[in-house]
Amino acid sequence: MKPFVLCAALAGAVVATGALAQQRLAAPMGVRPEDTASYIGSANASLRAVALCSGLWSGNQTQAMIEDRILPPPGELKTEIDKARRIVSVTYSKTMPPRIVAWRNVLGCVQLPAGASMDSLKAVPQVSASLRAPDLDDRAWPTGDGDATANLPADQKRALDAAVAAAFDGKTYGGITWGVVVVKDGKIVAEKYDLGFGPHVGHQTHSAAKSFTSTMVGIATKKYGLDIKRRGALTEWRRPGDPRGEITAEHLLHMSSGLYGEGGGSPQSDIYYQGATVEGRAVTNHLDSPPGTRFLYNPPDTMLLMRAVREAVKDDRRFWAYPFQELFWKIGMTRTFPSSDWNGDFLMSGQTYSTARDFARFGLFYIADGMWNGERILPPGWTKFVATPGPVQPPGNGARYGGQFWLYGGQAGLPADAYSPNGGQGQYAMIVPSRNIVVVRRGIDEASSFQISKFSADVLAALAPN
Repeated sequence: MKPFVLCAALAGAVVATGALAQQRLAAPMGVRPEDTASYIGSANASLRAVALCSGLWSGNQTQAMIEDRILPPPGELKTEIDKARRIVSVTYSKTMPPRIVAWRNVLGCVQLPAGASMDSLKAVPQVSASLRAPDLDDRAWPTGDGDATANLPADQKRALDAAVAAAFDGKTYGGITWGVVVVKDGKIVAEKYDLGFGPHVGHQTHSAAKSFTSTMVGIATKKYGLDIKRRGALTEWRRPGDPRGEITAEHLLHMSSGLYGEGGGSPQSDIYYQGATVEGRAVTNHLDSPPGTRFLYNPPDTMLLMRAVREAVKDDRRFWAYPFQELFWKIGMTRTFPSSDWNGDFLMSGQTYSTARDFARFGLFYIADGMWNGERILPPGWTKFVATPGPVQPPGNGARYGGQFWLYGGQAGLPADAYSPNGGQGQYAMIVPSRNIVVVRRGIDEASSFQISKFSADVLAALAPN
């Protein structure tokens, strides 16, 4: 059985659902003809274990939702779910241990490396048992859910409701939509869900989490002195004679590090599928082009940014709490869970679960220029930096790339300042500061991708003043 690709960003694959899953299996990036059956079976088992663990306990999904909409039939894989301990193990071999993924307090799911037994769970990173996500639901929106909505004039409401309904028909804009939230002037003016999702049910962010990482970097420049222009973004690259000593965090933010990211040499496959670590597989990656000269959308670059933040924080316990205490919980994103590897590095190039409302909060945070409840969380100028095109850009006339955000100004008639986190299978939070509007669309796209530019433009047209 070939491996099923859960992360659509890998090798341009798409997630199969229901009966389609049996027909749409694809090898993950990095699988080569000479790879062993054990390697491929391990990848299949890992994907299943990660999806079940994260979906159940980070996303608050039901097992039926995950099995029916996300995963293909298990085939010969044997799955065991320990709901009391929140551990998923998937057996794929007669000679190797099962692949094991466990949910942890606050930190979400961690994947043990291939070959590890349950005993290895004793060594995975943990936060203090006293550290818990606060219950903010009763607070006023956007930190909580209270008084979250606002009414629109009748003509605007009709036009907006029609656009939102069209986002779910699978034809007008394409894709398979499970959630839409539209925020205008700080209040939710449209919200709709399907496929069992709701305001407190989350799903994979895929690469939209890269924008979360960019935000963590911005906070670290302000709070911990992280210098994004310093050569040798990581300690390991500062040895005399190491050409990677020319790489800056700014290169990583702009996807222009020059590190290898194509074919079987990319670290991504082993980190996502085999439980390899960022330190062991991404930090040791080699140059393929001079830093700053080529755009390459390379997810391990984002993992390395979080590694640079870890070095700046200089305290692992504080670092493991950092995303939550410094950003997510401050702005009400209490249902957002990034995974880490078993060595304690966050995999926030993807591997994160979040709700549509948390995406909306994130967009509002950027519209507010990194301010929340009177506190400046991001340094001045960071929101402008991430929304400015980097020195090197992807080919074509599509969206441009900033600091781990995609820039949509001019696409489908969108205002010049429109930009968004983007994730595989259609995860977006279009931020339009000039209109004080955030357009969240979450999906499980298959063969057709969602036209976020057109949808966002139609939403803005519906909300245009008369």
